[in-house]
Amino acid sequence: MTELLPHVDESWSSALAIVAHPDDLEYGTAAAIARWTAQGKRVVYCLATSGEAGIDALSPEECGPLREAEERASAAIVGVEVVEFLGHPDGVLEYGLPLRRDIARAVRRHRPDVVITSNFAESWGPGTRNQADHIALGRAVVDGVRDAGNRWVFRELLTEGLEPARATSVLVSGVLEPAQAVDVTDHFAAGVRSLEAHVEYLRGLGDHAMADPEEFLEAFARQTGARLGVKYAVGFDVLSI
Repeated sequence: MTELLPHVDESWSSALAIVAHPDDLEYGTAAAIARWTAQGKRVVYCLATSGEAGIDALSPEECGPLREAEERASAAIVGVEVVEFLGHPDGVLEYGLPLRRDIARAVRRHRPDVVITSNFAESWGPGTRNQADHIALGRAVVDGVRDAGNRWVFRELLTEGLEPARATSVLVSGVLEPAQAVDVTDHFAAGVRSLEAHVEYLRGLGDHAMADPEEFLEAFARQTGARLGVKYAVGFDVLSI
């Protein structure tokens, strides 16, 4: 019999979710966020890009504002009121000091107990490859969270009035072998609605579009749920900082 996963520690009150694109959080993580906001926890979204290169039929100038609006609507469904965009270019996001600095600045401004991000490994599993923006962003998140706690890194942040802030951990969703998980049985439907709110983006996927967002999310949530002993769950790797 497979040993059950432990439940993610929820003894925190605020989180900052940092990902590369609008819709990244909606492939499962949003259901966990719905659970946490229902508990009274404060969650803020921080997107490195506006996803402006994500719809082939729309120019970036048209696409960016549309995807920002869809992400704000999606966030509201799971109880998130603050959604910020860092303005880095979609599709060519680079790991480096500018991105690390922006992440450290966001952590110092919002002072979260934990930071949430998505899988930044080279692949999603056998036979798949992760996207370059996800890899660059995740690496920068781990380093930027560390940077946020060190007053002598990015000293210009001190002149902006931003004192060091120390998050205790980074929760990484979408990993192949999660170390811990969260029961989202009661909040799965909200997670589905948050993905469905990306109407134009999902339509723009064309031949690559999923047939049914609910069925797509359910397959993963049910699989992880079995490993937690519940109907639906979301898995995370938990990195101590």
